[in-house]
This record gives sequence, C-alpha cells and structure tokens, in this order.
Amino acid sequence: MVQAFLLILLTGAMLGAPSRENFKNLLHVERSSAGDLELGGELAGVPSGASRYVRYEDLLRLPQESYTVSDDSNFSGKTEISGVPLTMLARMFGNEEDDPLIVAIAYDKYRGNYPHDYLVAHHPLLVLRINGQLRDQWPKSIYGGSIGPYLISHPIFKPAFKVLSHEDEPQIPFGVVRIELRGESEVFGAIRPRGDWPADSAVQKGYVIARQDCFRCHNMGAEGGTVAGRSWMKLGEKANEDGKQFRQIIRNPASVTPGAEMPSHAEYDDATMDALTAYFRTFAAAGRVR
Repeated sequence: MVQAFLLILLTGAMLGAPSRENFKNLLHVERSSAGDLELGGELAGVPSGASRYVRYEDLLRLPQESYTVSDDSNFSGKTEISGVPLTMLARMFGNEEDDPLIVAIAYDKYRGNYPHDYLVAHHPLLVLRINGQLRDQWPKSIYGGSIGPYLISHPIFKPAFKVLSHEDEPQIPFGVVRIELRGESEVFGAIRPRGDWPADSAVQKGYVIARQDCFRCHNMGAEGGTVAGRSWMKLGEKANEDGKQFRQIIRNPASVTPGAEMPSHAEYDDATMDALTAYFRTFAAAGRVR
C-alpha cells in the first residue's frame, strides 16, 4: 500500500522557504548551470513568453512533500520521492488569476501535459530527491540514460477516466528540463478536431484519447512533443490514406517500423481504433497546411 506523508513544516520562514512576495528572487534571466529548471509561458511579472531559470538548490528551499511509491515505472520497486507539487509551482510563479495548463518538457522533446482535472485527480510532483538522495546520486533511467535533471511522479496513480478502451494514463516524464504555464485553450486548441462534432461522437472520443496519449510525442506546429519526428498532419494523412496501416502502427508499431520506440497499444479495440482514425482524418480533410 502506498504510504504518503507531508513533511512537517513549522513555518516557511523557519525553513527559509520563500513566500510568493519574494518569489522573484528565485527567477533568474540567465542559466547558472545545466541543472537549472527553465520556466516559461505565462509567469507573474515576466514578459509573456519569456523564460526564466530556477536553481535546484532554490527549489529545495520550497516546502516539500514526500511519498513512498510503488506504481511508477521509472523506478524499481518501492521508492521514496520528495519534491514540489506542480500546483505549488503554478501558484508560486504563475499569475494568481490563472488556472494554467502545466506542460513539462524533457530533454528529448517529450512532453507531459497537466490540465486542471489531471492536477486535481493525481497531484503530480516535481521530484527533487529520490530515496533521500540529491540528484547527483540518482539512478539511471529505465533506458540507461540520465533520469534527471527533474522528473514527475505521483503519490499514487488511480485512473480517473476511461474512453472506450483507453484508460487514463500516468504522465511521468523523466529528464524534465522545462516547465511551462500555459493556457489550456491555446495548447489543446491546436489539436481540436476540425469541424463540428457532437460530444459523444467517435471523433470527439478520439480527440480525448489523442490529447492525452499521442500529443506527448507528436506535434501540431509549436504545440506537442517532437520526439517522434512525425507531425499531427502526417498522422492525419496516414489515417486518411491508409487506415489499415495507421491502425497497425498504433497497435504494434514495431511490425511496421522495426526497432520503433513507440509503445504498442495492443489493448485498443476496434471501436477505439475507429475513433482515433476518424479523429485524425479531420486534419487530412482540413488540408495539408503544416
């Protein structure tokens, strides 16, 4: 059973934790080291779109939460993690009136997207310590490379929704180098299905699935991940021109491209594949503009 506990904080002042009033002291215009966390998007008191940097040692001064987790695939067995909730970062560095979508970008251009509903359901944490160790003592990732400079985990992950055969998935990127505070309508608006579709249509169901899953690795212009090297419009073209292979790529990518690193989705039934195909075809119908 996952055991969670909040580290005892007598007062922020006693621990040297900065308040919102002096948070600007943590933001730096220039990077001091490769391990600084880059922040972007809409930051309080910072020109829109400008980037700032926060040092690892300063993040350690913020109030920390610690959990023992056993369901995170980035770790082997039960692991204690400590860090700062993403919602706290948004409150500390974002505009108070905003309820931003939080985007975590990894060094390989993979992205984790955290809308409001996900933040409430899963309480994701920017990990700063693993088993009490600072990051120079962290283990390697499951792929053999660096797991840092930052990664995101949860106290425990219980799926909050299911659409057809797609179940809510944990967003747990490692190698995180940048956090963006963005507008949800701006980011997800880039991949809303082209045309007017009822909420219970296959297209809209495909959109919900693709928004959580495919958007991590595939991009629509400047939005979304680019680790896959294949854009949203290319996916739309494939769905429109060769629906059979499009389905095969999703269910068993290595059978189409040997050595493909994309995870398989063999659990997706025909209705789920119909929904994804119908959704992506709306982009092909919109014209090859990107």
